[in-house]
Amino acid sequence: MTFIKKFWADQSGASAAEYALILAIVGTGIALAAFQLGGAISGAMNTAKNCINTTNGVC
Repeated sequence: MTFIKKFWADQSGASAAEYALILAIVGTGIALAAFQLGGAISGAMNTAKNCINTTNGVC
C-alpha cells in the first residue's frame, strides 16, 4: 500500500509533460512562422518576376 501512495504522490513525470507541451507550442509557432514567411517570399519572387518580364520598366 505504501508503494501505491508513493507512486501516486510522485510528480517527477509532470515536468517532462510540461516540457513536452512547451515544445509542442514552440514547434507550432515555428511552423506557422515558416508557412507565413514562405508565402511572403513567394509573393516577393512573383513580384520580381513580373517586374523583370514587363517591358515598360514600371513595376
